[in-house]
Amino acid sequence: MKISRRNFLAVAGAAAAAAALTACGGSSASSASTASSAAASTASSAAEGGEKIVKVALTCDTGTIDDESFNQACWAAVSSYMGDDCQYYIPEADASDEDRETMIRQAVNDGADVIVCVGYLYGASLAWAADQYPDVKFIAIDVTQGDIGTDAIPANCYCITFKEEQAGYLAGYAIAKDGKTKLGFLGGMAVPAVIRYGYGFVQGADAAAAELGQNIEINYFYGGQFYGDANITSRMEGWYSNGTQVVFACGGGIYTSAVEAALKNNGYVIGVDVDQNYIGANGVADGTYAYNPFITSAMKGLSEAVNTALADIEAGSWGDIAASNGNFGLEDGDYVGLPTDADSWNFESFTTDEYEEVKGKIKSGEITVDNSSDDATKPTVSEFTTVNYIQ
Repeated sequence: MKISRRNFLAVAGAAAAAAALTACGGSSASSASTASSAAASTASSAAEGGEKIVKVALTCDTGTIDDESFNQACWAAVSSYMGDDCQYYIPEADASDEDRETMIRQAVNDGADVIVCVGYLYGASLAWAADQYPDVKFIAIDVTQGDIGTDAIPANCYCITFKEEQAGYLAGYAIAKDGKTKLGFLGGMAVPAVIRYGYGFVQGADAAAAELGQNIEINYFYGGQFYGDANITSRMEGWYSNGTQVVFACGGGIYTSAVEAALKNNGYVIGVDVDQNYIGANGVADGTYAYNPFITSAMKGLSEAVNTALADIEAGSWGDIAASNGNFGLEDGDYVGLPTDADSWNFESFTTDEYEEVKGKIKSGEITVDNSSDDATKPTVSEFTTVNYIQ
């Protein structure tokens, strides 16, 4: 069954991801894990005129498969769609282009005819791989033609990107309208998608501050990695103890440091990529957390985009998307946004009606969010907003 790229909701598959991971073992740059047979019942069969996918490989971004974010959401889609007929590959933290090429080569040798590459770091490797394996279909998440470095997107490659700046804007606007005045942005690394999230967050918070006539302050920092550690936790503890009320933790597993520090200081966090509210809810349920620190999450439809691309292949529509870059935002549908389920809506006063109003203004073009991903070009803010960019 083909799912229209114009009509899916940007609701993250966190529960599906958790279910998929429960059935999986670990992996590294030199090993792989298959999905459980329990997921096989959800795998699609090829539509008439399409082509049956034999095996899908997911070559992950730096981090872990259970990062509660980017890798996990993509793996949830692949494993749910393909059942046993998929594997994932995790690069080492310091992986080179050659290392990624080796992972792709291993995936092909293991029988993959579709490879989902996660993260812009695969750009140069894709230029090589697309030429080396012309019969393999590549789905590249958060990868652009510029990342690949070729004159055009290769004929056997489909790039998927999102307008993270819109999701970041909505999160920043919502949290400032909710009355929070001391904010933080903790990015993993200064890569394009993270920068767009962060700069969107600053723009949204500033817009709300200007509407309210309320001064706000934002601490802004990149941890240089996509996982939490003692040093980052210590920095976050310093932020919270000095008055920061909420931190937008944007970068895979780095959220763990923000959450640990928040819980020690009665603070809060904003999740990223998927609806991370379930992490806080589970922590409360098992007694790990005294309260749920997640107010909301800035999401993009990772699972849905991967699932749709796989469905397009089997529906015979690969020719419609190959050699192109699908860049999805609110103008195209609900591809980015905040979770609106009651269980995930943890604002004190900001309402879903207010959210839908500002989201509608972005959709219509009344509000334009700057999509710069140049770390050196900071967003312009009003006199109500102070941003402390910390090196």
